[in-house]
Amino acid sequence: MPIKNRFAETHAEITAWRRHLHQHPELMFDLPETSRFVEEKLRSFGITDITTGIAQTGVVAVIEGQSNTSGRTIGLRADMDALPITEATGLPHASKHPGKMHACGHDGHTAMLLGAAQYLAETRNFDGRVVLIFQPAEEGGGGGNVMVQEGLMDRWGIDEVYGMHNMPGHPTGQFAIREGALLAAADEFAITLTGQGGHAAAPHEAVDTNLAAAHVMIALQSIASRNTDPLKQVVVSVCTLRSDTDSHNVLPHQVLLRGTVRTLDPEVRDLAERRLHDLTRLTAEAHQCRAEIDYQRGYPVTRNHADQTRFAAEAADKVTPGTDRDTPPIMAGEDFSYMLNARPGAYIMIGNGEGATVHHPEYDFDDAAIPAGCSWFAQVVEDRLARA
Repeated sequence: MPIKNRFAETHAEITAWRRHLHQHPELMFDLPETSRFVEEKLRSFGITDITTGIAQTGVVAVIEGQSNTSGRTIGLRADMDALPITEATGLPHASKHPGKMHACGHDGHTAMLLGAAQYLAETRNFDGRVVLIFQPAEEGGGGGNVMVQEGLMDRWGIDEVYGMHNMPGHPTGQFAIREGALLAAADEFAITLTGQGGHAAAPHEAVDTNLAAAHVMIALQSIASRNTDPLKQVVVSVCTLRSDTDSHNVLPHQVLLRGTVRTLDPEVRDLAERRLHDLTRLTAEAHQCRAEIDYQRGYPVTRNHADQTRFAAEAADKVTPGTDRDTPPIMAGEDFSYMLNARPGAYIMIGNGEGATVHHPEYDFDDAAIPAGCSWFAQVVEDRLARA
């Protein structure tokens, strides 16, 4: 693996940063310890152009190349937030914050970008500027969108933007990417069904919202199986089913269903939203219930730009030959999509090896991927901002 020598030398140091971050997870926009740690590391590298407080706890730093005849600026992004999950790894560096865990590898992403920042600040072997973007609130808060709305791209003059995410089940340090839609649009819904509560022994005197909810859940699966072109992806998942009672002999008056809709195509996204409303309303009516539907559109599709995808894959091949350039789309969502909607760029996956998948309480980022990830960030800069 042709890793840059500097990252072989600093691997243990960067691993220590990653494990420190893993022990101190923070959620959404509330990342005071994490952003402080990032800022301190950046300053220790001799980087002085640092701005904090973007999207509340985001950090943006600038590294100037040895020259800037190109007048171009490349953005490199890492997400910093954790998830509200209780860790079950039993590792020495496990979370010290109960109910919070880096279960998606953002600790690894942040550490790898810090490692690349250290190298780029030392070498400055590029012609232009690099903007380091440390983003809060990827896990549901849309921190990437907030940073864009607060002027990230225009304020720092970013021409292109690149990001990376770990990929469990893919060989450690091996890269995967695709042009176009890589990750799905992620919408969410909340359905409240109201009937008439009553005694479980006399269902005829009540309106059973549990039964209605069960039929709604089944009906929603027809969006994928019977309403959508089989060659186009859509996922409709009901993830929460909660009634207003936990008794064994009471039929609930009200039931809440919460879930998500994932799509890769704008027309399928519209279809799924429309059919969810129709199926829920009509199924509820058939069971004598009233349905209230709150449907919220979330992150858009993460869509890689053609030229930048090619550049990202070429850089990956220089680090770890054999990049998968046509990896299948993933139905997870990602708010790097807002940055790609604002500027050309690409999002790449780096293998995390075998083990638990992301958002699992036994997940852990594979530190063996660190040198490859750091090398890729640095290679993108040195290729896109090559000195004459």
